Amino acid sequence: MLGDYQCADVTVLDIRGRNQVMDFVVIGSGTSATQMRSVLEYVEKLGEKQGFAAYRSSRDERGLWLVLDCVDVVVHLFEPNTRAHYDLEMMWGDAPRVEWERADQKPRDRAGLGVGG
Repeated sequence: MLGDYQCADVTVLDIRGRNQVMDFVVIGSGTSATQMRSVLEYVEKLGEKQGFAAYRSSRDERGLWLVLDCVDVVVHLFEPNTRAHYDLEMMWGDAPRVEWERADQKPRDRAGLGVGG
């Protein structure tokens, strides 16, 4: 879903058993503060619609690091240099990365072309 809104390098980490509160961390890089705020707002609305209302959020005025805490899942959107500085992926370096795709996505080959029927 973050990729649908031009977020880059989206990573989902499975931290079940490594953290007492949350199960998954989603990390993505945005292209601008405005874009990142819009994406976070969309994710918040989608979470509410799916029954996962946000517990809280943090929206940095400069738009360098935005966080949406839905308890089981925490979403971090970063400006790329800020993401590199904090390097959350290394904080959870032993956590498995979750390969994901939306249920309505068609399987695609490396060229981005549909595969199969």
